[in-house]
Amino acid sequence: MTYIDIEYICAHISFIMLLVVTSLDWIVLSSNYKKLNSLINKCMAVASICTTGFLLIRRIETKHLPLSNPYESLMFLSWSFSLLYILLKVGNKNEWSGAVVAPGATLTHAFATSGLPDEIQRSTQLVPASQSHWLMMHVSTTLPSYATPSCGSLSAIALSIIYFDKKNANFVYESNRGFVQETYVRISETTHYFDQTKKTDVESTFFYSLSLNLRKCRLINQLDRWAYQVISLGFSLSTIGILSGAVWANEAWGSYRSWDPKETWALVTWLIHAIYLHTKMTQSWGKEVPTIVASIGFFLVWIRFLGVNLLGIGLHNYGWLTQ
Repeated sequence: MTYIDIEYICAHISFIMLLVVTSLDWIVLSSNYKKLNSLINKCMAVASICTTGFLLIRRIETKHLPLSNPYESLMFLSWSFSLLYILLKVGNKNEWSGAVVAPGATLTHAFATSGLPDEIQRSTQLVPASQSHWLMMHVSTTLPSYATPSCGSLSAIALSIIYFDKKNANFVYESNRGFVQETYVRISETTHYFDQTKKTDVESTFFYSLSLNLRKCRLINQLDRWAYQVISLGFSLSTIGILSGAVWANEAWGSYRSWDPKETWALVTWLIHAIYLHTKMTQSWGKEVPTIVASIGFFLVWIRFLGVNLLGIGLHNYGWLTQ
């Protein structure tokens, strides 16, 4: 059995496991059938191990970090999604985190294994400019900086959907016990002149509506906190990637910045995420503006990662489809 055969097996087993995880995550989210969580965790562990095995085998085969072409980059990005999935599931214990991250890993993996031609999937040697010790520092921070803001932006979009639905509810909980107590007193005074049956019905309706809003508020707070933390991590990784890339560019081409399309879009994406973090820290723009900014950041990340490279222009188009 050759390296290519082992890579093929690892890549396709991990894709099947990711597809199962994505499907089961949404089943759990829609039906609240949490008995599937154990199976989901095992499938994701298998997917992560297989993707790690693929990267290690490619590393042994090529004698360099497996990031020389789009196939390897997408597989590394899928591995980053899987690692983020595991960290978030352990840290947050929230079904929404898995439902957001797992599709990213699955779609990225599917595009790598099915959307790219065979000649692109073959291992290649590094171009002269990439034969530098800065390759690991720059690429290993830049690729995860695509995965983390993407997941954070998706959670912010999910937050906005739930938040706007929450506005239409009968009762709104503002994380203030005094508000709940005051509302209950007002309901009690209103139902004081009702007969006991009607009073019980009104109080039951109140507590049912309040319970729904409490769960929504708790979910909104979790998604908001998660989006902020993940985008903050992605912003830090992107900063390291941009700085290390600038130093590497100076060594390779004699200039810290050449303003090719990839570098320009990287700077634009970095600025958008900086604006998002600013709006969250100042807390003066409500929830709508940060969500809009995060949504813009999601599309910019993928323009930066795929769009620019698929055009085959600039200094960062090594091994892409136009070559």
